[in-house]
Amino acid sequence: MDSQPPPPPATRLLHPSDAHRLRGRLGSRSIVFMVVAAAAPLSIIAGVVPIGVLVGNGPGFPAMYVVAAVVLFFFAVGFTAMTRHVPNAGAFYSYIGTALGRGAGLGAALVALLSYIALQVGVYGYIGFQTGNLVDRYGGPELPWWLWAAVLLAVTGVLGYRRIELSSTVLAVLLMAEVAVVVVLDAAVVAQGGGAEGLSSALVTPDDILSGAPGIGLMFAISGFIGFEATAIFRDEARDPDRTVPRATFAALLLIAVLYTVSSWAFVSAWGDSQVVEATAADPGGIVVTTAENYVGTLFADVMQVLFVTSLFAAILAFHNVLSRYMFSLANTGVLPVALGRSHERQASPYVASLVTTAIGAVLISVFAVAGLDPVLEIFTWLPGLATVGVVLLMLLTCIAVLVFFRRHPVDPRPWPTLVAPALGLLGLAGVLVLLVDNLPLLMGGSTVLGVGAGVLLALALAGGWALAAVRPGAARSFARTTPEDAPGI
Repeated sequence: MDSQPPPPPATRLLHPSDAHRLRGRLGSRSIVFMVVAAAAPLSIIAGVVPIGVLVGNGPGFPAMYVVAAVVLFFFAVGFTAMTRHVPNAGAFYSYIGTALGRGAGLGAALVALLSYIALQVGVYGYIGFQTGNLVDRYGGPELPWWLWAAVLLAVTGVLGYRRIELSSTVLAVLLMAEVAVVVVLDAAVVAQGGGAEGLSSALVTPDDILSGAPGIGLMFAISGFIGFEATAIFRDEARDPDRTVPRATFAALLLIAVLYTVSSWAFVSAWGDSQVVEATAADPGGIVVTTAENYVGTLFADVMQVLFVTSLFAAILAFHNVLSRYMFSLANTGVLPVALGRSHERQASPYVASLVTTAIGAVLISVFAVAGLDPVLEIFTWLPGLATVGVVLLMLLTCIAVLVFFRRHPVDPRPWPTLVAPALGLLGLAGVLVLLVDNLPLLMGGSTVLGVGAGVLLALALAGGWALAAVRPGAARSFARTTPEDAPGI
């Protein structure tokens, strides 16, 4: 295994497990491909944008992506400022634990595991359903959703077991294909001047932005960014993590923000400010494909449907890599069994954690299939709803951690990345979290019982960190070893 020289005194926290680190030569572009693929741009544009328009603020919905991007930009400034001082691939939980204590860090780790498992398995349900529909449409065999999900789970498992560069290459190809089809559709709408009403002006019109339910619109908008924060998970496999991770974080955020804002604006323009809500209500699930057929052609719409499935697969593969690296990092800090912290001698991958991630997916898919849950209305609706709340909670706690860390460790005198930006991010994310919690039943398919249950589950996971810290006093102790004059963290 590669080992790294100790960081300069008084400037960095020591890495807990230099003997168990992953290896790789990922540049900023490769990491951007992986985290943007996790956001599944085509899936968001085809699936979330119509819902945001319908139940949010109508033609003003594209502006919510701008608001979400600004809030997440403030978060990212503090997040990346802390990256170089806590050189651990655990990201959220290691930052939170270093600044706020072992209990908070372990609680954050449990919330992260729960959120990313829920998100990945939720997408498995959706891709199983969509793959079955696609195969059936072209005359293939009619098979249950869970069988298609199992096939894709196996493919994901093989790629996740291998060296990270292989996943990066696959994701790069899939991502470029789905982004290309989105850009072509946007260009076609703009080139034709939009629909009968011309290009939309609602993006910059306050009355349209504040119409309907902008809070719900913001809630759906920010859910489309989930995954961009995972850049720090790949720091051990990055070519130059202190530069690569911040660059990748901001590049991913910018790419997602521009793509979602422009594409949702083009979608509104295609139907008209006064007609888009009514048109979307008639066919929310297929209106983007219908838009593609109207503006580009039937063949293009068919290609878009295929790429919609590959977009979901890219998201699954990206989250598989994130989740297995979370497990790997937790194992090397004594939180999870030590076997999960092994890296493959030849593949330099967290192969045991990857196999366990695959096994968890297989078990949950089997349970949901036996229970007879609907892959779209239940699995894909409930689980990503829970995950969105969990990830936003982790972002908020990370902003608090950044503020506390730089007050205790004055290693960076700049007020913007260590105080101003994380404070603004904290305020923004607090508002978003209130919206999410208030509308949690909506995210959980309209069920109040499920909404309350999801909130309680996340609260128990967070509180479980303090219980775990008490039961396992040795867990994550290595993060407490800072430079000599620093006080212990987690």
